[in-house]
Amino acid sequence: MADTSASGSPSCVERLKSYVKTQKGFILAAEILVSFIVIICYASSVYGGYSALAICEMIFSMIFFGIFMMDLDKQILVINWVWTDLFRAGIGAVLYIITSLVNFIGGSGDGARIAGAVFGLIAGLIFAYDTYTIFLQVKSNRQHSAAPTDDRV
Repeated sequence: MADTSASGSPSCVERLKSYVKTQKGFILAAEILVSFIVIICYASSVYGGYSALAICEMIFSMIFFGIFMMDLDKQILVINWVWTDLFRAGIGAVLYIITSLVNFIGGSGDGARIAGAVFGLIAGLIFAYDTYTIFLQVKSNRQHSAAPTDDRV
């Protein structure tokens, strides 16, 4: 068996530790953690069907966490990962906020549902912040070409 510790590539645990220390890694880890808390709250609620959003968003966040952690976004160039991540985070923010407001307003008498709604609002804010940071990245990466200034057309 080959000794992988002597090679130049870091192990998966080392990549995980170093990626969580980055801004994007910390945001994705927070999205995964808060989505897990929302799943627990909604699963223990009388209306457990609301946990589907949290499950989907947690899985999507885990997939993107793994892709960005392993630098697969630089190897798989068929997909524009920045725009895909922007849509994922934007849709997640909107859906979390709407679902949480519905549960917060209609959750009288169900403490787990209200707790899920509160954590869902927190998740919505985290996803919205992620959308904002990705938008700033897209905005800074745009290349503007100067218009020609000569008289020829």
